[in-house]
Amino acid sequence: MTALLEVSGLHKSFAVKQGLLRGRQQLRAVSDLSLTLAPGEALGIVGESGCGKTTLARMLVWLTAPDAGSIVFDGDALTAAGNVKSFRKDVQMVFQNPYESLNPRKTIRHILTQPFTTHGICSGKDAEVRAIELLEKVGLRPGRQFLDRYPHQFSGGQRQRIGIARALALKPRLIIADEPVSSLDVSVRGEILNLLKDLQREFALSYIFISHDLSIVRSFCDRVLVMYLGRIVEEAPIADLFNAPRHPYTRALMSAIPTPDPVQARSARRIVLSGDIPSPVAPPPGCAFHTRCQFATERCSRERPLLSGENGSHRAACHHVDRVLRGIA
Repeated sequence: MTALLEVSGLHKSFAVKQGLLRGRQQLRAVSDLSLTLAPGEALGIVGESGCGKTTLARMLVWLTAPDAGSIVFDGDALTAAGNVKSFRKDVQMVFQNPYESLNPRKTIRHILTQPFTTHGICSGKDAEVRAIELLEKVGLRPGRQFLDRYPHQFSGGQRQRIGIARALALKPRLIIADEPVSSLDVSVRGEILNLLKDLQREFALSYIFISHDLSIVRSFCDRVLVMYLGRIVEEAPIADLFNAPRHPYTRALMSAIPTPDPVQARSARRIVLSGDIPSPVAPPPGCAFHTRCQFATERCSRERPLLSGENGSHRAACHHVDRVLRGIA
């Protein structure tokens, strides 16, 4: 099957000030990152805060231009001087914070009709009718009563529904959801996730779903990428990842998933990582995780492991996969 999205060798650094004497240095947010996404697939991207997930998401919708690498959507390469506007009809984003992603000075009517006018699809009453349909599609009924309200007049869950409606306006084929439920109440999260799943089935959508919560990714996604310090350290179908994680970092993340059964929770073995997360300004040589890894050897401190595996669908960037699978430090 032809990939809907192909990303190869993405790099992104930011200049940051590191004190009076050291001046400006480069913070490497994303390094040599590649991925593919099949039509209709939901791909999860997980990792700690600061690992580069949001920077990757912003590059994939060209809100942030990469320093190097390529993004190919449905066979067409995305370039800054070329097809960004047409690309955004097919690729949309749902942001993490519904309180900041909607313009507080604009009514919902303006927010939802603007994509149609910007892309020359329709305007006036026709755009208003489409806006009402979008609101009702995401569960805000009757849609007409919400058009003249402002974002502050809605709850967090309602705002996120409006953000999803805006993302659907141009009938995209891919939606990038950056922590879409992390700022919502627990009672609302399930409703939003179910809505996204229903929309995927109805419109044959593909998703890139970014989260730090592996339990949500497990229920929502088909495949997952685990990021650490700007790089992918493990890639696998959901079932394979949870049955047999091959990277020590993935094992640690999975051990932190809350267990609802108190008996199982008492017997569960929590992996506590020692040390602080290394600085992306000066990452460690070799494997970036070796400073916190119980399986690390001298080789790990001098040689960076490549993402590989005997089964091409399950790959890990670790020199000691066999030991990790056996749990022998």
